[in-house]
Amino acid sequence: MSNTAEDMLDDDIYDDDEDTQKDKYLTFHLAGEDYGLDIAFVTEIIGIQKITEVPDMPGFIKGVINLRGKVIPVMDIRLRFNMEAKEYDERTCIIVVDINNSAVGLVVDEVREVAGIPEAQVEPPPKTGKGESSRYLKGMGKIDDEVKILLNAEKLLYDEELE
Repeated sequence: MSNTAEDMLDDDIYDDDEDTQKDKYLTFHLAGEDYGLDIAFVTEIIGIQKITEVPDMPGFIKGVINLRGKVIPVMDIRLRFNMEAKEYDERTCIIVVDINNSAVGLVVDEVREVAGIPEAQVEPPPKTGKGESSRYLKGMGKIDDEVKILLNAEKLLYDEELE
């Protein structure tokens, strides 16, 4: 994997000043749209690697990977959102997030950049009724004339029944 994604994280995540993480989102591409994930949850970005399938898991959990001796589950975000599966390629990445001291890998089509989106530029998600994937949305971030779909990391990992 190119160093650009890792460089972005080095510059933006590992700074001791927590204020530098405020309003920062790691943006990634998924099925033709740009999404953002609060940078505070992201620990690293890795290239796609061998995923060991685990029986009797939800369909969106692809299995587990061994990351430096630690076994972590891997979730395909496309499948989590009931989108069509896509074959993994050289641009496919795993974003490793830490939520409530649990590491999870999120498979995305392509990592974009770390973007600053001030709170004033974030609107609540559209009210679409009981849409299954709308509960994963934190809001809609506006950057110039573009909109980034901002995800709620905790809701991605845990179904309401588990909370």
